[in-house]
Amino acid sequence: MPSVVVKCLMARTGISDLPLHTGSAPRWLFNRMVKLARSVSDVMLLEFGSEEYLRRLADPFWFQAFSCVLGFDWHSSGTTTVTCGALKKALEGRKGLVLVGGKGKVSLRTPEEIAFHADLNDLSEEHQDRLVYASRMCAKVDNAAIQDGHRLYHHALVFDDQGNWTVIQQGMSDQAGYARRYQWSSQDLSGFIEEPHTGILGNRVEGTLDMTSALSDESRKVAVDLVNDGVGKLEKDILRVAKGQTTIDEWCGFKPLRLDMPRTVNWKALRMAYEFQPSNYEDLLAIRGVGPSAVRALALTGELIYGAGPSWNDPVKFSFAVGGKDGVPFPVDRRAMDQTITYLRQGVEEAKVKKREKLEAVQRLRAMVPEDVSI
Repeated sequence: MPSVVVKCLMARTGISDLPLHTGSAPRWLFNRMVKLARSVSDVMLLEFGSEEYLRRLADPFWFQAFSCVLGFDWHSSGTTTVTCGALKKALEGRKGLVLVGGKGKVSLRTPEEIAFHADLNDLSEEHQDRLVYASRMCAKVDNAAIQDGHRLYHHALVFDDQGNWTVIQQGMSDQAGYARRYQWSSQDLSGFIEEPHTGILGNRVEGTLDMTSALSDESRKVAVDLVNDGVGKLEKDILRVAKGQTTIDEWCGFKPLRLDMPRTVNWKALRMAYEFQPSNYEDLLAIRGVGPSAVRALALTGELIYGAGPSWNDPVKFSFAVGGKDGVPFPVDRRAMDQTITYLRQGVEEAKVKKREKLEAVQRLRAMVPEDVSI
């Protein structure tokens, strides 16, 4: 595994639960979305530059409104996949700003697409390596370090030629039929592990393992120590937990802690980790093969045997990206909405689109905000 130093700025991320809609967007609608996305992008890049535009795309409030302006339902799971698809098409042929990845198998081609566009934009090999690493770590964190019952099926990376990037990915719920969106930005990112999410939105899921929580700090340290101590001892510890560990809580009348150990653990990956001797949790998570099962096994072993418990609270804060205009399920974040309206209204007004399309876009923005908010 190559050692890559990633110099980034603060994580702006968001998670939103959206009803999973099947099918595809009508061709007539998608073509209009592409056209309007291209026009709004032109204005944003001209007025604010690629760094600010990427910051906006990573903001869940702005992204949700942007999707509505393009013509999608505010609560549909397609706000992620179709909007990113339209934006990818809109940015085709543009130097300096690129969207790679997408839905399903397309997401797996992200590293190859990064390499292709890095060559077209004369990006250094170091820059390319940083982008590939950021793409992989964002997916690793949301798929393994945060285990909330959603499996990633969409991953998109938007980047410019100055080192700025945004990741927009989405996971499908194993049970509820909802999709959850995860957004990242390189702005002020201090690291990929501890609380990179600052704008998390979604319906709460009980029993979520959150290794990114500050409360999981000791658990992360123990996980690294467990791996570095040797796989033989680790296997014995995990076997003890899998069989059921008696705790003193039972004798004190408290409900005993019973957590599900994975049926299988990737021992090959943990042996690789032992040989690598990771110095911190990011190094451990970055090792290929260290996925959800290994993360969970290490967390449970550290909690039940060594007393270093991780956070089991879902790191969500809200139910939708901008709230309901009637205050359901929560009042709109007016500061965020005001900023969103300002940027999008300017983008639509200055976009090179027909007058009727501008009016329709503004009307869609009007439909998702409270009556007492001016646009």
